[in-house]
Formats: sequence, C-alpha cells, structure tokens
Amino acid sequence: MNQTLPSDPELAEIADVTMRIRGAISTVLSGLDPAISSTLAVVLAEGHVLMEDVPGVGKTTLARALAKSIACTVGRIQFTPDLLPADVTGVSIFRAGEKDFEFRPGPVFANVVIADEINRASPKTQAALLEAMQERCVTVDGTTRPLPSPFLVVATQNPVEMEGTYPLPEAQRDRFMAQVKVGYPAAVAEMAMLDSHDGDDPLDDVKPVTDAATLARMIALVKGVYGAPAIKQYIVDIVTATRGEPGLRLGASPRASLQLLAAAKSRAAMAARNHVLPDDIKALAVPVLAHRMLLSTEARLAGRSAAQIITETIQRTPVPTEARDIPIPRQSAIPSHRGASRV
Repeated sequence: MNQTLPSDPELAEIADVTMRIRGAISTVLSGLDPAISSTLAVVLAEGHVLMEDVPGVGKTTLARALAKSIACTVGRIQFTPDLLPADVTGVSIFRAGEKDFEFRPGPVFANVVIADEINRASPKTQAALLEAMQERCVTVDGTTRPLPSPFLVVATQNPVEMEGTYPLPEAQRDRFMAQVKVGYPAAVAEMAMLDSHDGDDPLDDVKPVTDAATLARMIALVKGVYGAPAIKQYIVDIVTATRGEPGLRLGASPRASLQLLAAAKSRAAMAARNHVLPDDIKALAVPVLAHRMLLSTEARLAGRSAAQIITETIQRTPVPTEARDIPIPRQSAIPSHRGASRV
C-alpha cells in the first residue's frame, strides 16, 4: 500500500520523542547508545527485540527503563523451567455462581511485554509467545483475542552456553526483529553508573515522556518513509549473499529483508529524514540479521561469528552511492493513502 511521506513537523516530532526516550533511559544506564538506538528503531518499526548478554550488564534494566518511559500498559514475565503457557497467555476460570467461564488475561495482554530470561523456560512455554508475537493475538480455549496496539515484546536471555538455558528454536528467533548485544560499559560509564545507583534506584525516577497513542501514531508515520528501489536492491543483495555464504548453514529469510527495511525506515525517521540511506542498512544489518543465522561447523571451529560474516558480506556488497540511485523524495512524489496507514 502506498504511504504519504511524513512531513517535516512529523519527522521533527519523531526525532524529539525518541530523543526524550533515549534521555530517560540514559538516566539509568550510561554508555549504551548503540543498544538503545537499535532498540528504539525496533520500537518504531513495531517489531520485537531480543537482548542477549551475560548476567548483570543491564538487559532487564534497559527493558524496564524503556517501558517506564512510555505511558502504557506493561506486562512482565519471569521465565523459569516450571512456567506454563497459561501463565503467559491467560486462563479461563469457572465461576460457580454464574455457571460460566471467565477469561483472566495473562501478562502478554499489554503494550510492552518484558520477557525476562526467556531461554530458561521450556520450549512449550517459549512457543506460547509465537502466535502473540506474529499474529498479535492469543487463542485460548478456542477463542481468539486481540492484543493491545501498539504491542512490543522485549525479551532478555543469557548466552545458551550457560547452565539451565534452552536455546530458542530458529522459528522463534526469526520472530524477533533484532537482537541487541548490551555489552560491558566503558570505565567512565561504569563509574557514572556507580554514582547514579549509589542509594536510590534510578528506575524509580524515570517518568513517561510519551504515551501509547503517540507511539502508535509515530509507528504509522514511519511506514511512510521512502525506500528507493536501489535501497531495496541493496537489502536483497546483502540477504541473498548470506544464503550462499559457505560459513553459514542457514542464511537470512525473506522476513529478514522486510524487517531490515522497516528498521532502516525507523532509523531514518529518528534522524528526521523522510528517506532511507545505505548507512541505515549498514547500521542495522548485524542486529537484524545475525540472530537468524546458523553457523557451519567449519565457521564455529574457526571462531567466526554471524556478526563477522555479515560485516564481511556488507563490505563485499556494492553500495548505491549516486544521487540518481537514491533520489530524495518530495512530499508530492508518492501517492497518499495516509488514512489507511494510521493505527
């Protein structure tokens, strides 16, 4: 469906709101700008984000700070080996007085769902999120119930080598638009963290800087950001190259192409641009593609990572650079169906 290009004031609002969200999160965590930027790009693209790293680097704190910066409903699920699917989706309770069943929704019925340590639950419980993440609805006892809009899952997990973890299957990893690596902070940022956390929890001071309605409107606007045919061909070239890469047993799926373009549109809008540039693709290729790859045995033995392979693939892929390849669109250049695109 054709989209109207977002106007300059609309782009300015998107840039301003995302900057305020970034500022709210930065009061809690310092030195995590790349992780925060990738996460915000996923939020505006109406995707889901998977945060993986060793314990104690701030995965859950980042997810909670993001949720608190938006005035919306928040659900939190602590995944454990004994967690049941009904604990995620909800359950029907029989009311003896009314002689009827009452559905009690689970924590997945929220705008922002924090799925903490998702790979500590059994595969059956992990699968309970699949329909919710992809279809944005939940089916319990034969009844399908829609989830609120916007809907975002922020999941955290520890590296699969750690004891008591269950690796997410490929189908479920593919449901996440991006995987964000938090990493250890720089010494200066860690020093600032010691100061800010000395005493009260800084999360208590995080105030909402936007609301669910504004976020939903911005998500609709981001869809109208222009991706030139050369940009789309650039994405296809990168994704196709991963499918023939000797170091990979499984390359990127067509869903990866769609989600890379959507995330790139978000990054462009956050920079108050109405069109995607190759730099947007380069910045988000690793977060969007790496977690979908399966390394070959030879690549694992050689100590290569999916991120390294994607980076090498990008370096080999010709970049559209000429002005005629990436024309800057004007407001009247694309037919409008704005009313149909709003959430």
